[in-house]
Amino acid sequence: MRILMLGGNGFVGRAVMADALDQGAEVASFSRGKSGTDLPPEVTQLVGDRDTGDYAALRTGEWDVVVDLSGYQSKHVDDAMDVLGDRVGRYVFVSSHAVYVRDLPPGTDENAARRPPLRAAAVLTNDTYGPCKVACEDDVLERYGDRATIVRPGKVTGPGDSTSTVVYWIRRGGRGGRVALPTRPEQPLQLIDSRDLGRLVVQLITDGRSGAFNAVGPFSTIAELIETAAELSGTSVELVQVPVDAVPARFPLVEAVEEAGERRRNPAKARAAGMPVTPLRQTVADVLAWDRDRGEPPLDVGLSAEDEQKLLGQG
Repeated sequence: MRILMLGGNGFVGRAVMADALDQGAEVASFSRGKSGTDLPPEVTQLVGDRDTGDYAALRTGEWDVVVDLSGYQSKHVDDAMDVLGDRVGRYVFVSSHAVYVRDLPPGTDENAARRPPLRAAAVLTNDTYGPCKVACEDDVLERYGDRATIVRPGKVTGPGDSTSTVVYWIRRGGRGGRVALPTRPEQPLQLIDSRDLGRLVVQLITDGRSGAFNAVGPFSTIAELIETAAELSGTSVELVQVPVDAVPARFPLVEAVEEAGERRRNPAKARAAGMPVTPLRQTVADVLAWDRDRGEPPLDVGLSAEDEQKLLGQG
């Protein structure tokens, strides 16, 4: 199996790549080559830039499947498809759960209504990201038809998580003590372990499955995430609910009440296709170990210990 990955150097890409290599696939990764650590030696690195339209490295070669992890606007996928054409057998587009309309009830599946497509956005924001992914999905489906596979991950975490949103709460739970929580403790989460996502993508490729798949993990809550991290670290926490306007905007994992259904999507189709379910406790334990091994570098989100103490009236 020959797999071309567009954006394979990133966090999710590495999980897909690791599983593909474990299954004996030949992997090539196309990216700018500017982020992440060195790729495994058996991976062919192809350098280019989708933002500038530099696809020279893809003008020769054939692959059984392309896994697109870096297509955020329709121009990205359209340009890639124009260059690759029929030199790839299947196009797997890694989309997002953000394609769905907001305020859906819990339990919706892949047939839920999507947001109106947006073909271009000057800046990708919470309001434009999902609609741009919808336009990408539509173009891939139109071009490749039954040879198109759409994967819609929820919030992804695991060892190597390059974002800070989940790591913030895991690290905060591990530290213990009174925790400022700008949402209700029962706010739902549906985190997917990156290794489960990687396994799903490769299994879909192996089986030649078409259609869309919700790549979401087990049901949990933000309180469970924090308390699990505390327990695994040998500490205890007291969750103190604080007003959402008392913390910076877009606080890690904090969502409006009306969007709670977004963390209760139906994963049945993906699980039937082979997606594993790593228990939340195992994912948290592995993230804690990885974060400590790397020295717990400063995060760019959340509250500092000093600001949290002031907010809780302890400073």
